[in-house]
Amino acid sequence: MSKSSNVKQFTDALEKLDFSNMYEGDFFLTWEKTRDELDAVFTVADALRHLREHNISARIFDSGLGVSLFRDNSTRTRFSFASACNLLGLEVQDLDEGKSQIAHGETVRETANMISFMADVIGIRDDMYIGKGHTYQKSVVEAVTEGYKDGVLEQKPTLVNLQCDIDHPTQCMADMLHIIHEFGGVENLKGKKLAMTWAYSPSYGKPLSVPQGVIGLFTRFGMDVVLAHPEGYEIMPEVEDIAKANAEQSGGSFTKVNSMEEAFKDADIVYPKSWAPFKAMEKRTQLYRDGDKAGIDQLEQELLEQNAQHKDWTCSEKMMELTKDGKALYLHCLPADITGLSCEEGEVDNSVFDRYIVPLYKQASFKPYIIAAMIFLSKVKDPVSALRDLEARGEKRKDF
Repeated sequence: MSKSSNVKQFTDALEKLDFSNMYEGDFFLTWEKTRDELDAVFTVADALRHLREHNISARIFDSGLGVSLFRDNSTRTRFSFASACNLLGLEVQDLDEGKSQIAHGETVRETANMISFMADVIGIRDDMYIGKGHTYQKSVVEAVTEGYKDGVLEQKPTLVNLQCDIDHPTQCMADMLHIIHEFGGVENLKGKKLAMTWAYSPSYGKPLSVPQGVIGLFTRFGMDVVLAHPEGYEIMPEVEDIAKANAEQSGGSFTKVNSMEEAFKDADIVYPKSWAPFKAMEKRTQLYRDGDKAGIDQLEQELLEQNAQHKDWTCSEKMMELTKDGKALYLHCLPADITGLSCEEGEVDNSVFDRYIVPLYKQASFKPYIIAAMIFLSKVKDPVSALRDLEARGEKRKDF
């Protein structure tokens, strides 16, 4: 065992939590999990990072497969999933639907079972179409559960939601763990104001899952969460209802405003990000279902014109001055549309982004550990003993 390593701080915390239902379970939406289960993910993520920082292997598998399916472009989440699987000892196989039999009409049940032989985890990102992504992920779980019961599979692989049309749990959990570290503990978050605001982008059609995931998670921790957007950029109403209920239960608050300035006023944390209107995303889904290319092109033009009416919704230096002491923590899931760098006008001023670039990269660095923790808790029956054993074994991650 490394003399400087001490997982006891994490195992002691875990022993106070009830997370037994996570074993052999899946991770779809954060609001389906209890507070103890969320805290267990944070704690295990920190423990796994601690082990790696002390050059101790966290491999709980000596073989096995992690299968990823990305139905949208991805850099951070794709590599975070691969890193998480590798950390725990799994090989990764990325399923390219265009090069598989899915393109030839293979059913969900068949695909799910064929990719699950010797697979311990499946990570799916399916976020572009309202009413589709979460439904598809559930259908995959139903298929592999049936395959396991029928004896086709020797085990049921765990599914981790790498982003759907409703929630982006791995991103939002990583965001929250970053905040916990920045503010010195989860107990210090109560009463902190977070502004989740829409921001102008020269592109259209960005998913709703990040703002929805943020308000659905952060309201669990007694924070004062403000959702701000121009009129017409509403999110799913059912997620707003979840945020309201969470805030009431946690002693925090959830409010909606149509002013970026009002949201930023005295905020401790700001999260300015573009997203497409819920109604427009519903319409786009229908147009794609109907194969209406002309309608899709027309909708895109309408949305770009609508966005252009709100170019003042940007995270500028002037806007940041409104925050608490002018020093709110700036968050973004990346990549950001940066004014004067990646685009002419965008979500955030170049000077603001540049000033927060180190904390932004730290924010992103938590995602592999969050994903690894979700896998760990679903595959290890006694995580406390497993963490102790990993430390006691003291197998070096690298020798030189």
